[in-house]
Amino acid sequence: MDAHEAEVLRSLVGAVTGLLTERAGEAPEDDLAALTGLQMGNAAPPDDPRLRRLLPDFHRPEPGSPDADRADLNSALRSLHEPDIIEAKVTAGQVVLDTVPAQGGKINLSPEQADAWLTSLNDIRLALGTALGIDADTPDMLDPDDPRAPHLDVYHWLTWMQDSLLQALAP
Repeated sequence: MDAHEAEVLRSLVGAVTGLLTERAGEAPEDDLAALTGLQMGNAAPPDDPRLRRLLPDFHRPEPGSPDADRADLNSALRSLHEPDIIEAKVTAGQVVLDTVPAQGGKINLSPEQADAWLTSLNDIRLALGTALGIDADTPDMLDPDDPRAPHLDVYHWLTWMQDSLLQALAP
C-alpha cells in the first residue's frame, strides 16, 4: 500500500468511526442503565442513511404479517444491542488505524486483525455506497464529469482490497 492509499484509508476509517461514535454519544441517559450498569442505546433508527445502512433494523417482518407494525420490537432490540454493535465496529476501525502503515508499505495481519480489516472495509463500503447511491443498476464506470466518479473509483478500490484480503485468507 502506498502512502496516499494509506492516507485515504485512514481518512475513510476515521469518517465512519466518527459517524458511529457520534451516534453512540446521542444515546439517551437511562436511570435503569445507571443502576444496572447496562449500556443502553438509541431506540429510534438513525436519521442518516449511511448509519441506517450500518445499523439496520433487527426485525423486518413481511408486509401484511401480524407483527408488521411492531416498531416497539425494533426499538427494544436496537436499544439493547446497538451499543455493542457500534463498539465492535469502532474497535475494528481502530485495528485498521493501528495496523495500516502511515507512510504505506507492506501490511502483515494476524487472523484477528484480518477479520477486523474485513469488518471495517465492509462498513466503509456500505457507508460510501449509500452516500453515492450505488445499487445493482450503477454502472462500473461513471461519466468523468459525474461528481461521483472519483468516489466510485475509491469504492472499487475498497472492493478490490476486501476481495484480496478474502483471497489471502482462503485455505
